[in-house]
Amino acid sequence: MQKSILAVSAAALLAAGCGSNKETLHVFTWSEYIDPDLVERFEEENDCRVKIDIFDSNESMRAKIQQGAAGYDLLTPSSYMVKELALGGFLEKLDHAKIPNLANIAPSFKRCALDPSMEYGIPYMVTYTGFAYRDDMVSPAPEATWAVFENRSDLKGHVTLLGDARETIGAALLYHGHSLNSTNPADLAEARDTVIRWKKNIAKFENEQFKSGIASGEFLLVHGYSGDIGQAQLDDDGNPTEDDNHITFVLPKEGFSLSCDEFVIPAAARNKELAYKFVDFIHDGEVAAQNMMYTAYWCPNAAAMEVLAESEEGREFLQNPTVFLPGDELERGEVIGYLGDALELYNKTWDEIRSAE
Repeated sequence: MQKSILAVSAAALLAAGCGSNKETLHVFTWSEYIDPDLVERFEEENDCRVKIDIFDSNESMRAKIQQGAAGYDLLTPSSYMVKELALGGFLEKLDHAKIPNLANIAPSFKRCALDPSMEYGIPYMVTYTGFAYRDDMVSPAPEATWAVFENRSDLKGHVTLLGDARETIGAALLYHGHSLNSTNPADLAEARDTVIRWKKNIAKFENEQFKSGIASGEFLLVHGYSGDIGQAQLDDDGNPTEDDNHITFVLPKEGFSLSCDEFVIPAAARNKELAYKFVDFIHDGEVAAQNMMYTAYWCPNAAAMEVLAESEEGREFLQNPTVFLPGDELERGEVIGYLGDALELYNKTWDEIRSAE
């Protein structure tokens, strides 16, 4: 009996050792941003492991990378942050020959591209930022304006703003008719004072829990990303709800932010070849289509759009206005740009907002 136990234990240790020797892809990305079934499929097809860590803002991700975190093989920052990281020498210059599925990237990607040549980043998902509200619990319906965060004092304590300097200051800049990339100190002071007034109605600044909060009714009005709101609009089976869905997404009349999150490979990555394989895998047409339906974000992949159009479920998904903007709506969006040295002015403005009573 003892011999059998020892034999089993030895076999278990051997198996554990073999498992630990598998090549591991370390991904640093946003919450619920890759279909777990696709991750499992990639692991099986490449006899590897994929470990995913989560960040909740571009700035927190940047801080970790700049502080020397060298264990990541793949990141998904927004375009403006891609440029900042590339200029800082933190990113690999990409070898397009290792990503054959780049041929699937839709030309429409260039509308929100800061680096259309894709030298350092490959487009992953495009997002628009507006606000959402519970149309069964909020009456009258909010107007399509950023002023909603100040005007609806009746919702006080059930409102959230993104804890993201570029998004929230940008919303206030747009409200006043300025570019969300303005570096004019007077514009930023005006935006600062506006957000401080908005603070009076909010429960908190929140980047993640707003989507579960609006789904549950804890929050009634939230500032949020299109895909996160799109996820909140899905039922437990991952399909759009019908009678029980009461979450309405709004893009304000003054304009809205537009950004593309991109796949980038850190210069210090240890498994660059596996990272290239993962990017190519995600941009396969069928894979990208499945991933869009899971995340509720738009991936600018032309082959995926063709795949979606082939099924009834896919065609229904293509009609989702939270994911795919109707008509010329995309033209009203402004791309969050790279600020260079002016970033310090935004950081100072954000600190003043957060510390204000």
